[in-house]
Amino acid sequence: MPSIFSRIVAGDIPAHKIAETDDFLAFLDVMPTATGHTLVIPKKEVDYIFDLDNELYTGLMAFARKIAPALEKAVPCKRIGVAVVGLEVPHAHVHLIPLNSMADMNFHNKLKPSQEELAVTAEKIRQYL
Repeated sequence: MPSIFSRIVAGDIPAHKIAETDDFLAFLDVMPTATGHTLVIPKKEVDYIFDLDNELYTGLMAFARKIAPALEKAVPCKRIGVAVVGLEVPHAHVHLIPLNSMADMNFHNKLKPSQEELAVTAEKIRQYL
């Protein structure tokens, strides 16, 4: 059964997309730890990030690196945090999280933004790409 991220890639589930290439997709987390919390994924479904081949792994990180400056400009913060957890969805992904304090990286404290708020945030980030 495809992961929820593969279903987003296929267009079966809507997402607030930030950027997309043939191989990668960045979109907002619908249950973010901070405003602007972005997920960056390879479109190829691989469960564990360290099972990605070298080209896909370095491509994923390079793609995330392109998103981070736009995110930082769109959502005022001290810096962009990067996390790879890999337990919640069986599809390799990187979290880009605007940080003002370590509390913004707490995965147990989730915000519940509206779809409209997510759409506005996604548009702000895209403006800086």
